[in-house]
Amino acid sequence: MNYLDMLDECTLCHRNCKINRNDNKLGFCKASNKVKIAKASLHLWEEPPISQGNGSGTVFFSHCNFKCVFCQNHDISQGTEENISYLDKIIINNPSPKTLVTGMEISIERLAEVFLELQEKGANNINLVTPTHYVPQIVEALKIAKKSKLTIPILYNTNSYDSIETIKSLNGYIDVYLPDFKYFNDKYAIKYSSASDYASNAVKLIDEMLNQVGSPKFNSKGHMIKGIIVRHLMLPGLLFDSKKVIDLIYNRYGHNIYISLMNQYVPMYKACNYPEINKPLNPKHYDSLINYAVELGITNGFIQDEGTNTSDFIPSFNLEGVKH
Repeated sequence: MNYLDMLDECTLCHRNCKINRNDNKLGFCKASNKVKIAKASLHLWEEPPISQGNGSGTVFFSHCNFKCVFCQNHDISQGTEENISYLDKIIINNPSPKTLVTGMEISIERLAEVFLELQEKGANNINLVTPTHYVPQIVEALKIAKKSKLTIPILYNTNSYDSIETIKSLNGYIDVYLPDFKYFNDKYAIKYSSASDYASNAVKLIDEMLNQVGSPKFNSKGHMIKGIIVRHLMLPGLLFDSKKVIDLIYNRYGHNIYISLMNQYVPMYKACNYPEINKPLNPKHYDSLINYAVELGITNGFIQDEGTNTSDFIPSFNLEGVKH
C-alpha cells in the first residue's frame, strides 16, 4: 500500500475534506502534501512512563485539524498574524492579515533521519505530536527508519479528531497512543475547537487503539512500551463536563488504559474573547476532579503538580532538530 495516495482525497481526520493535497489543494488544516515540523527534541515534561530519564523524542508537526481558541501552540498549529501595514492591505486588496505557521517543510527521507537522530540522542521513544494530517508521510518515513534500525517505541499524540480509517491504517506502526479527550458535551467542542461530534468520534478511535495495542506494558526502566494514556485538559468552569469525560472513559475502559488529568491550562491566543475561560483554572476544581476520580476507583492515572499552568512549560518552536 502506498500511503501517500491517501492524500489524493484527504479523509485523514473527521472533517472529511476530500480535497486532493497532492494537487496543491488545502483543506481545513491548511497542510500541504509536504511534511512541516517546528521542533524535534528530547522532552522531559510528559507523563513519567513517557519522558522519565532521557526524555521523549518529540516531533512537533505544524498545522492542525483543530481550531482551539486557547491553543498554547498556536504559532505552529494555526499561525500568527503577519504584521501588514494598513497601506499594504489597501495595495494588495486583502483586508485580512496573512497567517504564518511556524515550521519548516522537509522530505520524508529527512523525517526518517529526524527519528533516527532522536534515537541516537537517547530518546525513550518517538513522540509524534499532532500527527493526524501527516499520517501517510509519517508511515513512509517509519518504513525507511526501521530499515535503518529504528527500534524505540512509536507514540501517537493526537487530539482524537482523526478518522477511524486513519487509526486503522496505523495498526502495526504505533506502540503507544496518547489521545486527548477534550470534551464530553458537543457544545463546548464546537465553541472552543470548531469540532462537532467530538466525544463519539474519540470513543471510536480509542476502541480501535485498544484493539491494536492492548493493555499497558512497561520495560525494566518503567517506560511504557505498549498501551494507551488518555489525556484530559481541564478547562475553567467545566468541572461537570470533566467529570462526565472521566465517567465515560473509566466505565468503558476500566484499568485497560491510563488516564492523565492535566491542570496546565493557560489562557492564550484567542481565549481573551471568551471571558469564561480567560482565566487560570481554579485549583479547588482540579482537586475536586482528582477526588472524584479516586472515588470512582481509578488507580491507573496521572495528575499534575501545581505550577504547571505557566507559559514556561510551552516549548520554543525554534526548528531545533529539524535542519541537517
